[in-house]
Amino acid sequence: MKILVTGGTGYIGSHTVVELQNEGYEVVIIDNLSNSDRTVVDSIAEITNHVPVFEELDLVDRAATFACIEKHKDIVGVIHFAALKAVGESVEKPLLYYYNNLTSLINLLLAMQKFDLQNFVFSSSCTVYGQPDQLPVGEQAPLKKAESPYGNTKKISEDIIRDSVDAGSMNAISLRYFNPIGAHDTALIGELPLGVPNNLVPYITQTAIGKRDHLKIFGKDYSTHDGTAIRDYIHVVDLARAHVVAVKRMLQGNSKIPFEIFNLGTGNGFTVLEVIKAFEKVSGEKLNYQFTGRRKGDIEKVWADTSFANQELGWKAALGLEEMMLSAWNWELALSNRFT
Repeated sequence: MKILVTGGTGYIGSHTVVELQNEGYEVVIIDNLSNSDRTVVDSIAEITNHVPVFEELDLVDRAATFACIEKHKDIVGVIHFAALKAVGESVEKPLLYYYNNLTSLINLLLAMQKFDLQNFVFSSSCTVYGQPDQLPVGEQAPLKKAESPYGNTKKISEDIIRDSVDAGSMNAISLRYFNPIGAHDTALIGELPLGVPNNLVPYITQTAIGKRDHLKIFGKDYSTHDGTAIRDYIHVVDLARAHVVAVKRMLQGNSKIPFEIFNLGTGNGFTVLEVIKAFEKVSGEKLNYQFTGRRKGDIEKVWADTSFANQELGWKAALGLEEMMLSAWNWELALSNRFT
């Protein structure tokens, strides 16, 4: 069976392609390479001994999207990752984020409707919860006003998908991620930000290896035990495996309702300083870090109630924080060796 993965050369997308191919699925990747590299396809092939089909195109281009879906209309499911994803950048460039993330989704759903494709997995985010009133936050928690345009695009996207499902055109599962980190244990794929990283862990590893002078910690006056923000960090491989489970659930007709929503996290919250300490422990490196002001769009603390995903999907995150940090460091070391 063939699965389409948009954004499949990106960080989470590439790990999901690996897990899909390991489970015997054929994969077609769509990516515009705006925040990834074509060599990722070769790395996926090296890990799985199978080369995914790669289509370079931008989903904002409706004609190109329709032509590609028509070419691969034997696909049985779509996993949609392709989107701009930097919280800080979205605050600075809101129109870019609304145009790109929503137009690409709408074009993809229109193409699925035209060619009668039924099964859709959406890459959503815990940002839809804003700063929750209660922690851990479950799927039934009210969705608050988003703290960033990026978060708002995820909330609006879920509304668009829900309305499309209600119109009778498809089944969908929205997976609300918490904070994916780490890399594949082969160190052949991992997080590869272009330019200055927006996420914590690649900033940590790039600082440790000398690409950055120091690590900036945004905010030290949050209402947490050490003053730094708390997030629920999940290993990207655990996250990728959840997508395979979600696809199987729909293909086997096990969905309880046409549009299901699941939190994907570990259920544990760690502060920025705790993540740094975990990295220093597994790497043996001492990090140079400095505190700076809070970053617009960031929330104070959030971690997941994962019980619904654990029970309904039969999925549970298996890898701990130290394993996440060690895999991220091994990936950074592999990158350094590759380019020296």
